[in-house]
Amino acid sequence: MPPAKLRKKKAAKPVEPRGLSARQVGAGSPPAAVRTLAESIEADGGAVIGSFRDPLGGHWQVIASLPLEKVSPTPYQRDLSETHVARLADAIRRLDRFVDPIVAVRTGDGQYWTPNGNHRLAAMRALGASAIVALVIPEERIAHRILVLNTEKAHNVRERSLEVIRLAEALAELDDRPEREFETEFEEPALITLGACYQKNGRFSGGQYHPVLKRTEKFSAARLSRALAERRDRADGLLELDRLVSEVVAALKAGGMESPYLKAFVVARINPIRFMRGAKADPDEIIEQMTANARKFDTTKIKPNQIAAAGGPPDE
Repeated sequence: MPPAKLRKKKAAKPVEPRGLSARQVGAGSPPAAVRTLAESIEADGGAVIGSFRDPLGGHWQVIASLPLEKVSPTPYQRDLSETHVARLADAIRRLDRFVDPIVAVRTGDGQYWTPNGNHRLAAMRALGASAIVALVIPEERIAHRILVLNTEKAHNVRERSLEVIRLAEALAELDDRPEREFETEFEEPALITLGACYQKNGRFSGGQYHPVLKRTEKFSAARLSRALAERRDRADGLLELDRLVSEVVAALKAGGMESPYLKAFVVARINPIRFMRGAKADPDEIIEQMTANARKFDTTKIKPNQIAAAGGPPDE
């Protein structure tokens, strides 16, 4: 039998050049809104280093030094990691330079929000700095795009979900448009529901249910405030499901089963869409069905080799 021919990878299509040239980035006079921002920064006790246009979209922005006490993180991002702050502070101290400016947005009252610099800000405070260098964006709405701008470290499901639910709650008060109009900011609808779960139970095993929600949920056409209420109701159903799954896991352990994959195994066994391909399913109906399956789960029929063969992600 002749050897199979290896398929050649298709060459990537060249990316069409776009945006500004290097000289264009620093050329031209800033518009009135940027000049006003620069004046405000000076009045707030900061210093404008320069203004320029971003090389991709050509949007004007300001590079400035800001008084540290006037900068704070947006109120809807993930919790601070003291370990991460300590590592950053140590790295900055050893280098004796701050080389990674944060992004900041002026809020209108002489304060500045950073959607992506919480840990660098805390590290500079820990080192006793009195100022921080920031890329100041004229448009306040940029601060709401927290998930797009936040590149400090990789997120796990819990952190991503808590960021999204906090952002959704803030936006519901500021800009109560339909939820589906915030697709960029929220990344995926499942994170909003999981975030509502984590707010009620910080030890919730969101990673186990994320794949189910990811396949079934979609952004709502309802206004954000109403969509949030619906997602909180769904979160209550998920928490009840997780409680029942935990009882099944406890029963399996009492029967001598030991594995880091027990919860993943149980969730997979009660999941009615695991073998469905391309079929659309209602998330509330799926949660109800999984809850019913968890209630009638017979642990006496489970063999150790079934769990060993299943594998999967361990409990969070």
